[in-house]
Amino acid sequence: MKKVFIVDDDADIIELEKLYFEKEGYEVISCMQGDRAVATFNVTKPDIVILDLMLPGMDGNDICREIRKVSDVPIIMLTAKTDTLDRVIGLELGADDYVPKPFEPKELLARVKAVLRRTDRAASSSDSADSSEDPSDVNVVTYPGLTVDKVKYVVTADGKEVYMPPKELELLFFLASNPNRVFSREQLLGNVWGYDFFGESRTVDVHIKRIREKIETPGVERDWCIRTVWSRGYKFETK
Repeated sequence: MKKVFIVDDDADIIELEKLYFEKEGYEVISCMQGDRAVATFNVTKPDIVILDLMLPGMDGNDICREIRKVSDVPIIMLTAKTDTLDRVIGLELGADDYVPKPFEPKELLARVKAVLRRTDRAASSSDSADSSEDPSDVNVVTYPGLTVDKVKYVVTADGKEVYMPPKELELLFFLASNPNRVFSREQLLGNVWGYDFFGESRTVDVHIKRIREKIETPGVERDWCIRTVWSRGYKFETK
């Protein structure tokens, strides 16, 4: 039974979501106070978080930031704001998806199922790699000053381990595994997030920006880089 953690200050919304999720066999935990959400998360250890942006005590962005310090659990943000910047901020902080308010419960349920399917597939791929005789052949990509290990989910840059949430690591691994090949944002969404992803192509831009900040040093020449190909997409360019 998957455990869903709903953080929202609207009791009616919580009750509506709970009705739909429990009908589908999920266990539901809820919290209406932002300043209690992180502590509740640490105790209950849910499989996915549905997080409202506007909350008393601590807002959704701050909660997302705190959760990301200790866990890569999927987070879906709920927001009544329509400004793209608000959505981008949530994605930059580590949210996996967002849903604008008002929302259809069936759509939210579908998004939760889609995110959990991706999470389960990633875990299954990692387990399969661990059990293979030589997982390094296909699950570790190495360049001078950069190693992306999809078995251990570790990125090393210039000899130092770099923290990356799963989606950042998987995006970097996919690009680095296909050097000098240009991928559109839609292709990257399909190959990394899966075709059941409900988000928009800006999601890719946000993740690329965060990856670059972690592995590229301004002014330092390397034999590789993530290159933006205007009007086309991105590629992992090697010399």
